[in-house]
Amino acid sequence: MSDLQIGLIVLGVLLILMVLGFNWWQDRRVRRRMQAHFPSNEHDPLLGAAGQDGAGSHGNHGGNSHGAPQRREPGLGNGPAAASTSASAAQAAAHAPAHADGDDAEEADPACEVVIEVTFAEPVRGGDLLPVTQSMRAAGRKPMRVFGQTDKARHRARLRPDEHYASLQIAVLLANRSGPLTAIEWSQAWARAQDLGERFDAAIEGPDQQAVLEQAARLDDTCAALDTQVGLTLLLGGAQPAAEVLAVARDLGFVHDGPRLVWMSDTGLPRFTLTRADGAAFDAGMAGVERLNLLLDVPCSPPDDRAFGRMVDVGRQLAQRLRAELVDDQGKPLADASVAVIDERLQVLFGQLEQAGLRAGSERALRVFS
Repeated sequence: MSDLQIGLIVLGVLLILMVLGFNWWQDRRVRRRMQAHFPSNEHDPLLGAAGQDGAGSHGNHGGNSHGAPQRREPGLGNGPAAASTSASAAQAAAHAPAHADGDDAEEADPACEVVIEVTFAEPVRGGDLLPVTQSMRAAGRKPMRVFGQTDKARHRARLRPDEHYASLQIAVLLANRSGPLTAIEWSQAWARAQDLGERFDAAIEGPDQQAVLEQAARLDDTCAALDTQVGLTLLLGGAQPAAEVLAVARDLGFVHDGPRLVWMSDTGLPRFTLTRADGAAFDAGMAGVERLNLLLDVPCSPPDDRAFGRMVDVGRQLAQRLRAELVDDQGKPLADASVAVIDERLQVLFGQLEQAGLRAGSERALRVFS
């Protein structure tokens, strides 16, 4: 055998060994990334896990990896009363000023959000974090919120450029009207958190993916059973100028909210809405209006003894002013007796929403029924 043949054989063996080594390294790298994206944790921080064992507590992830302060979450007691109190507290907290100790009031809601902890090796200036976190608005169709824990143990609902942060909490909505949080959406949220961790040298921790998806499915099932909208239709009998229709609606008390008009409650929340049947804005173009839709979105409207009856009263005033006919969603004229029956049924639904911790018109209900 010549020296050339021996050399070729040795070179071939070396190439094979290099390929095997490269494949091993690639496999090891992929495994590490998978473990980073989907870490396992024996504690379930979600409300569902707490409900199964009868406790009102939930997991706390990653707050002490580097001696950083623990994440603060609103506690949930047992029973319907506690659940509804928590929902009301969440609504008030969103508009409340900072506590006397300097903490912001608004926090992640463990009943409808899952939290990913990002703990920095060293505190990071808010001015450096803001360009990255401001783009973290949603994973797919699920909104995301970012909270911070400063190096002085202050909780922040909004990051401030002049402060330094020991950790961040990324809250991802578990379910809304687009359905439960999906594996793809959860992976997107993890990818955002991991990118943040790689940029600023941070540890990423959170619940197991399967536990999150199961909790999201349970919340979605609950919401689907309680999600109710009641509609009425105004038949104008022919095209009427949109400007004239808009003027009448405003005169009766409707106010603008994007392409729709809303009838506001005393608490500042919409009771019901008025829209054009063609979906266009009232001030869009010169086309006339032939049909109008009144809609009572029950979970997103504050409880009212005459929730439907109030919408019927306003609808009848609109019909009189616009020379229109008011009919139900089946196209039939309304009977006074049916209005009372529907209001009674809605009272039951308001009670069921409250028992489920989703008080109608609360911040939590507005999130999951969006």
